[in-house]
Order: sequence, then structure tokens, then C-alpha cells
Amino acid sequence: MASNTFGKLLTLTTYGESHGPAIGGVIDGFPAGLELDLAQVQKELERRRPGQSHITTTRKEEDVVEFLSGIFEGKSTGTPIGFMIRNTGQRSRDYSNNVNVYRPSHADYVYDAKFGFRDPFGGGRSSARETACRVVAGALAQQFLNLASISITAFVSTVGNISINKSVNELDLSEVDSNIVRCPDNYTANEMISLIEQVRKEGDTTGGVITCIIKNVPAGIGEPLFDKLSAKLAHAMFTLPAVKAFELGSGTSAVFQRGSEHNDPFRNINGKIRTTTNKAGGINGGISNGEDILFKVSFKPVSTIHKAQETVDSEGQNTMMTGKGRHDPCVVPRAVPIVEAMAALVVADLMLINPTRNINHFNFK
Repeated sequence: MASNTFGKLLTLTTYGESHGPAIGGVIDGFPAGLELDLAQVQKELERRRPGQSHITTTRKEEDVVEFLSGIFEGKSTGTPIGFMIRNTGQRSRDYSNNVNVYRPSHADYVYDAKFGFRDPFGGGRSSARETACRVVAGALAQQFLNLASISITAFVSTVGNISINKSVNELDLSEVDSNIVRCPDNYTANEMISLIEQVRKEGDTTGGVITCIIKNVPAGIGEPLFDKLSAKLAHAMFTLPAVKAFELGSGTSAVFQRGSEHNDPFRNINGKIRTTTNKAGGINGGISNGEDILFKVSFKPVSTIHKAQETVDSEGQNTMMTGKGRHDPCVVPRAVPIVEAMAALVVADLMLINPTRNINHFNFK
């Protein structure tokens, strides 16, 4: 059982803890011969790294990735790509008050229940620090997807009770990184930033929603039944810390419609089968239909707050605790590149699997 490995043909295995000397991973199954832009990988890490603005955690990490194997003269060799990111900004003293106390809504208690032991500093293996490894792998997967002109763009669409009141088609997605909250609507972005600043001053946190759109995925990607494209995307997003909901296309609003309203009629448009609407979010029967794939991921408020809360210690005694340390008042601005990375890993893995499903893809002589 490899619970620290993601993917089937293209796999990522990660290692490391929040306050250990380093985190890292091994990417296996990556195709050989692809010229890699390692500067772009680093750029994606910088979009995720802590300390990037006043609305994120103040922990400082340079997050410089070191590649150890699988790349020669700038190209992938087809062998495992090993990499490491050194931790340099740990401050374990911030967690001295929860060595024997379970932080509310954190994984502290359940890790103890499962393993009989836990790393109390920064959450150890359960920390969102591990997601930096996903960004490295996802950035490389995206470079593979570039060969098919597949693009993946995520953005913050909701923070607390503030949401973008525009459709995806009305937004200029090139503006996602134009502000620190990563919302491509500047008016809404400023409102979101003000709300995050407010909850931070109050010692509290807030949640949010990230919307993601995947363009140019050809029809036919995704495996029947248990490895549906929709299921794999949902699985990928739920492996991320703080995720509470996943919606594809029309999502939960579909329950309020009738079939005659919700169906996406097919039409032959210039020799291509297309749909007249996209309530399905680009996926039918778990397989891509050629339309844009659209989904939303909901994140809960960060669990560490600077207010006193009821909890228990490792002996089961009732106690009170107040969160300490450097934490995001809202996780979604830094989670945007992580959502993109996990989506890239899912689509790349299924793209690699797809040729094996049709004998006509083989050139036997």
C-alpha cells in the first residue's frame, strides 16, 4: 500500500515533514526526451511559497528545488526524477504548547489514533508544506501537456462571503497573478484582500473557493468506472489539506434543474462534435468530451487561529489552547498553483494511459 504515491503510469512519491531538514519527491514514468524548462518549475514554486505577501503566512522559505536524477543536459531521461527542497525557515518553538495537546480541527489527534505517535512540529507529514512537492511534479507534467496545447488555469473565485459575479468567459485569466489574492477581477480582489486583512487582525481565518479551467483536452481521456477523469480530479483535490468540497460543471446547482434544462445537446460544428452548453463541465461518463473542463474546489478556514479554543491533551483531559506560529489567514491565494499542479498530474497520467486502450494507436509491423 503506497499511500504516499499518486498516479498510475506517471507517479509522484513524496517524502519529508514540515520541520524536517527537507521535503522532496520522486517522479516516475515521465517520458524521455522532453526538453525541460527548470526555471518555469521554480517560478511555479515561487507562486506557492510562504511569505510572498502580507495576506499569507510570514514563514520565510526560498523553496529552491534541487534536481538529483532523471535529467541530463536539460532533457528528461525516462528514469526517475528525484528532487529535494530544503527547509530553512522552521521555528519549532512555536509548537511547544501543542506537544501534548491536540489542536482543534488539525490532524494531531487522528495521527495519534492511527500511528500511536506523531510529529507535533508544524503538523509533520500532514502539513501543507508537503504540497510544494506537488507543485514541482505538476510543473513538469504541465510541460508534457504543452505538447498537446493543454492549458490549466486556476484562480480564486470566493473568499468568505465575497465571490466573483462573472462567468469564466467574462474574465481575463491572464490577470490571475496581477494581485496578491489571485482573483482575475480587480474590484472583487480588493474586497477579498480587505476581508483577509480584517480576519487576520481579529486572530481568525476564512475559507474560499478556487475555480479551475482546463482547455484543449481531446475527447476520450479518462478511464471507465473507477478511474474516471472526474473521479481522478476529485480524488486529487481531496488529497490537498483543507479541501471540503469538489464541484464539476454545474455542480450542486444541477439538483435544482430538470433533465430538459440540464442536458448539453450535441451538434456537429464545422466537422467536430461539440455541445451547445457545458453544464457537464467537459466530462461525460467520466471521459472528456472535448469541451473545457471546469471545476471548483472549496477550502475550509485554516484551523490555527489566535483565539482560545476548547480541546483535550494526550491524556484525554479537557484544556484550552490558543494557536501560535505563522499561518495563512486564508489558504486559497497560495493554493492556486497547487490545484493547477494536481490537475496537471491527473490529465498527464490519463493522457499517457490512453494510447494503451486502442489497438489502432500501436504501429505494429
